[in-house]
Amino acid sequence: MTASAHPIVFRPVIQRLRARGHEVLITARDYAQTLGILELQGLDYIAVGRHGGASRARKLAALASRTARLHRWSRGRFDLAVAHGSNDLALAAGWARIPAVNTFDYEFAVQQHNIGCRLATLVMTPDAIPPERLRRFGVSGEKLRQYPGLKEEYYLADFTPDDTILDRLGVDASRVVVVVRPPPDVSLYHRKANPLFPRVLDHLGRLDHVQAVVLPRTDAQRRLVKALGLPAVIVADGAVDAQSLIAAADLVVSAGGSMNREAVALGVPVYTTYGGRLGGVDESLIRSGRLRPLTDPRALELTKREATHDWPRRDPGLLVDMILSAAR
Repeated sequence: MTASAHPIVFRPVIQRLRARGHEVLITARDYAQTLGILELQGLDYIAVGRHGGASRARKLAALASRTARLHRWSRGRFDLAVAHGSNDLALAAGWARIPAVNTFDYEFAVQQHNIGCRLATLVMTPDAIPPERLRRFGVSGEKLRQYPGLKEEYYLADFTPDDTILDRLGVDASRVVVVVRPPPDVSLYHRKANPLFPRVLDHLGRLDHVQAVVLPRTDAQRRLVKALGLPAVIVADGAVDAQSLIAAADLVVSAGGSMNREAVALGVPVYTTYGGRLGGVDESLIRSGRLRPLTDPRALELTKREATHDWPRRDPGLLVDMILSAAR
């Protein structure tokens, strides 16, 4: 697991694999809130290296180091490897000749997919991604398995929100509660600066009827947002139950992917400020009106909403069956 969303994505899959009698071991990269969320989810893990930062050279050095450590640790121990777009695992599994499943829901992370897809035994994506977009990565025919809907609809199938989340974060629930997620500013597929995010934050942070909760990806982002001293902004100090926070919010504004789609899955209005090329999943959500692109902070509709626990739920067992089909 290499990013904050991965423990949430894989939790129900791991639970079902273990319930069927399979042995599952988890490795994780120390990046953003990945380790903290694993702990919140009660998932034991083995930490393998850190993120290399924004530098390409450091990214490559960190990738090589993590791959070598995974390879030494994994030899002769496993029948199957699975990850959500992790090149570390793809390289280590290929080196050890372990069948590997590569799953993702954004098709334009070109450098990532050139490694992960080519080395994978099986590639799993939502059916909103046109298969022809994956052929340049060597994915076609039986190598590709697509599932209906959003991955978030599977891992939120058994989700029950924590109704105390706003109180625990010190949020004034009488105001319009907005969850804000900064851009992935160290990701290779999002290397251009996102000038819209600071404008959104400045706009929300000065409104008396708004309470904006920022979920930073890195310590540097946390320090930067806190230094702004915006009166309507609360900055999370570590890993939080983001799904419960989204379910309790009135609005989400995010430059990321998973948090946007979590809001969609939970029926919460959501705007995207993503600065890169939109993938098939987001294109489909925008066409259906479930995700709204934002170009001007003044266009945000800041109103209270009625919370509901009624959202689409899909069986994670389908994903488990797909994953296991790649085993020898």
